Amino acid sequence: MSVDAVRGGASPTGGVVIAVISSFINGSTFVLHKKGILRSRDRGGSYLTDAVWWTGTASMVVGQIGNFLAYNVAPAVMVAPLGALGVLFGAVLSSWILKEHLNALGKLGCVLCCCGSTVLIIHAPKAQAVTSRLELEERLSDPAVVLYAVSVVLLLLILIVWIAPAHGTSNIMVYAAICSLLGGFTVPSSKALGLVTRDAFGEGPSSSRALALFVGLLGTLALSILTQFFFINKALEHFSSSTFEAIYYVTFTSTAILGSAIVFKEWTALTLTDSLAMLCGLATVCVGVVLLRVSQEASITWKKKTD
Repeated sequence: MSVDAVRGGASPTGGVVIAVISSFINGSTFVLHKKGILRSRDRGGSYLTDAVWWTGTASMVVGQIGNFLAYNVAPAVMVAPLGALGVLFGAVLSSWILKEHLNALGKLGCVLCCCGSTVLIIHAPKAQAVTSRLELEERLSDPAVVLYAVSVVLLLLILIVWIAPAHGTSNIMVYAAICSLLGGFTVPSSKALGLVTRDAFGEGPSSSRALALFVGLLGTLALSILTQFFFINKALEHFSSSTFEAIYYVTFTSTAILGSAIVFKEWTALTLTDSLAMLCGLATVCVGVVLLRVSQEASITWKKKTD
């Protein structure tokens, strides 16, 4: 099925369904990668030879394909926050496969993730703000978009070249920041590819220009995903899978929504009420994710405290 067919025959509701399925698939990725790394560490070998790790890699590929389709039939401000369902699923899998305890606080976080995601789905924009290649080219030449892209690239270079070698293994935010900032490229690139595919492989005087744009977007998407893949595994070698996944979700969702808002101006399709509702929904999801993170180090008891 072509991207154009998906765009033409699917609705934002279809995008939500694809995003939910992809979120569950992506939620298993971190757990399977972590399990493969632990298994290979026990054997004294490389995780590249572990079948469980490769299963996680395969699920990541499938999840990314699902995300690509979802971003092309629904606004990013609707799709990106649904990744919280992947955090929820990952937390459940972590407690089962990795024996990472999920207490009452973590379960409350799961409930908040579901509630926040429901609010986001209800109030998200129902239509795309940019619907053609010409509109996309106009947006990409906007000074605000250029300034945003240059700023993100410079920040990534600083993090990768100088900060990560010195502090990456001791501070979880370093790897999370690198992977999340790349989300500001992966999400807009995924959406943009769907807009230029038909023109790039069609006939006409503008096809060569569209093809050049298609190759540039595809290269940006591939480089971003591969870099994310590398640093996600670096993070999982040193930190808990559920901890990293929770932090990564909050930061990735924020940068993905910001990048799409700058490039595609999806927020212009929202009313004030919907905008406030989406902010509340996103805040609820983030609180739920943080509770999932805190639950790994906190314990709750209903017993009365005695001297």
